[in-house]
Amino acid sequence: MSTKQRSALSDVVTREYTIHLHKRVHGVQFKKRAPTAVKEIKAFVYKHMGTNDVRLDPLLNKEIWKQGIKGVPYRLRLRVSRKRNDEEKAKEPLFSYVQAVNVASFKGLQTQVIDES
Repeated sequence: MSTKQRSALSDVVTREYTIHLHKRVHGVQFKKRAPTAVKEIKAFVYKHMGTNDVRLDPLLNKEIWKQGIKGVPYRLRLRVSRKRNDEEKAKEPLFSYVQAVNVASFKGLQTQVIDES
């Protein structure tokens, strides 16, 4: 039984997800909602992309904090890119870069694989 497993981590891929932040910060005290949302996004990306190194775009951070520390958006559309880490002393071979995508409505949106070309 010599099935050669190919690591999904080696794939460089970009996907779009909709994350339901409201349920992830439910019950969190007001002064900790935005920081918790940032941590939850990182945990979501780690779970879906399998990379420990998760980097958030500054515009995504602005989007989370736009309505203050306690006014976290209910949902966010995220574009997550898994990229190779070309730095010399990198501990991880890959990292994930997360960006916010502006959409008019979240209705009917599914996870999409984006072509890098």
